[in-house]
Amino acid sequence: MCGLFAALTVAAAAFPAVAIAGLAAKAGAEELGEMPSELVVQTSPQVSRIYASNGKTQIAIMYDEFRSDVPLTKISQNMQDAIIAAEDHKFYEHNGVDLKGVARAFVSNNQGGSKQGASTLTMQYVRMAIAYSATNPQEVVDATKDTASRKVSEMKYALQVEKELTKQEILVRYLNMAPFGNGAYGINAASQVYFGKKPADLTVAEAALLAGMVKAPSAFDPTTETGYPQALDRRDYIITNMLDLKMITAAEATAAAKVKLKKTTQRPTSGCVSVAKNHWGFFCDYFYRWWLSQDAFGATSYDRERLLKEGGYRIVTTLDIEAQSDARKEITSRQSDSNPNALMLAAVEPGTGAVRALAANRKFKIDNADDPQNKLSSNPKQAAEGIRGTFPNTTNPIITGSADVPGYQAGSVFKVFTMIAALEAGMGLDTTINSPAKYKSQYPDSSSSGCGGYYCPSNAGASEAGNFNMWTGFGKSVNTYFIPLQERVGADKVVDAAERFGIQFRSSDDAKRAAKEVANEWGAFSLGVSASTPLDIANAYATLAADGKYCAPTPIQQITTADGTAIDTGKSVCVRATSKDVARKALDAARCPVGDRAQLGSCAGATAPQVRGIVGHPVFGKTGTTDNDKTAALVVGTRSLVVAGYLANPDWAGHTDRMSHSIVNPAVYETLADYMDDKKVQEFPTP
Repeated sequence: MCGLFAALTVAAAAFPAVAIAGLAAKAGAEELGEMPSELVVQTSPQVSRIYASNGKTQIAIMYDEFRSDVPLTKISQNMQDAIIAAEDHKFYEHNGVDLKGVARAFVSNNQGGSKQGASTLTMQYVRMAIAYSATNPQEVVDATKDTASRKVSEMKYALQVEKELTKQEILVRYLNMAPFGNGAYGINAASQVYFGKKPADLTVAEAALLAGMVKAPSAFDPTTETGYPQALDRRDYIITNMLDLKMITAAEATAAAKVKLKKTTQRPTSGCVSVAKNHWGFFCDYFYRWWLSQDAFGATSYDRERLLKEGGYRIVTTLDIEAQSDARKEITSRQSDSNPNALMLAAVEPGTGAVRALAANRKFKIDNADDPQNKLSSNPKQAAEGIRGTFPNTTNPIITGSADVPGYQAGSVFKVFTMIAALEAGMGLDTTINSPAKYKSQYPDSSSSGCGGYYCPSNAGASEAGNFNMWTGFGKSVNTYFIPLQERVGADKVVDAAERFGIQFRSSDDAKRAAKEVANEWGAFSLGVSASTPLDIANAYATLAADGKYCAPTPIQQITTADGTAIDTGKSVCVRATSKDVARKALDAARCPVGDRAQLGSCAGATAPQVRGIVGHPVFGKTGTTDNDKTAALVVGTRSLVVAGYLANPDWAGHTDRMSHSIVNPAVYETLADYMDDKKVQEFPTP
């Protein structure tokens, strides 16, 4: 440091104009003494990678800066040599500051000579490190503006860095931090963007091109018309330097100079829309929304998003690639992407809450207003206002729900909660009720469909009248059995059971009716009049298969930090929703609707009798239909997986289409059959 300032003092004396506004005046000993003694280096932003449950299939990446650090052993020697040939020939000789270079640049820059920086590779690393450690925009400006004060700061820190790190450590940090243009940060990203290869495989020509871009990524961008010739000239200049420094042979230099530059890049797209072609978008979006909801990742959703896009996480999700593919295949064979009626499937693993598949006859894609394929909403009022529907493209969480997408009425799949509440109240599966074709309840109903001011449900057909118990009433889905059963146990108890099994009342109207002080007046609740999603119902029925243990649905199998530390956030949070015996009894009755045999009773009828034979495993489940067939639903499960499917219109609840079980049912049970094809047959525990 003394030698450096002696040189600068001589320079200032030789050139008085410099002395007035030069380095000595702006960055004297006092300023150096006030600088922090340690260089604070924050980890540069890293790409987070999202994988399927197999830990191998990458389903998405999240980033603000496309960068993934690699060790020096995974960077070719060509690249290590090229960056030194481009930026710092004496890198292995100096101690962080090139004294002769600084003095030479100082004189040249202030006497009208060619502009010289004299920044060693170590000083450049310091500059980048300070910028990345900045806590506000002004600190970034201060770290990068061309001033004498900044240069002295870099010198001091460079000397410190050279004492603390080896040359190899400095080199790899530099290469991992440097910007290479076109959204590529660090050598790993640059290798992928420009050449589609790993940095370990870079040739002399490729390494020289990338090394040349660090100085000015925009000016030396080979993909632009003005940048191409400059990039070529700089690459060849660096190849010549590598030859002069004896890093390569004359033959290698000649061959490298003959390589034609590529004018294209292949930068991976960040986010969930980029995986639409693989039909993973809805699951990716579910993961993304889950992450933003987790307090463990930050105080605000903004903080959580920054952490995801900068933290370099390796996230293995619960997505089963084969189950997802099967679900999508079954959906598209029955309902086109451009149909306004959405066929939506969700699959959940009992006992873990692991979400294995989320699929719909939609492309997870942002609408383009100029694309003639985009359809106006099927809701006439919205169409008149020019509002487009959710088909064929949407980024709405139509399968999993949100505050803006509360879900859809699903019909009789909700009867399971009435049965659970009755069993919890001490009633038996053999509880018999004489069920008429039409039943006048004690629930007030002021609508035109009421019977003298009371709620008055009827059955789907005349055959659904007579004496029924829980097996037969659930198997044939008898409305006039379950509304009297709800009266006996209390609607508030049924609503409570639904909440314990994960049903969320997302709409304000549903939330008001579910409130404890008025829930007992919700007469039609057992018939599925509140909004729900396929994921809600799949997970609720999975709770039965897990012996009454409710596990919050999760997209996470394992999260690992950039340094390889596994964290627990995202692991299933499970609580007991009901007793084992109640769960097993309810499941025993739930075998009836899907053509299986109950262990303790007789079914005597089913609404989807073909399911058991097609799946080939013990199954349970339930069909659901709303008034005028506005929604058709089916949920079917085994001990390994539960699949729920809805056929509904996400854009217009008041549509006039009649949803068909011939579409939704086979999509659900064929998806489950595909998944169970190579699984061992497992019987349900006996109640």
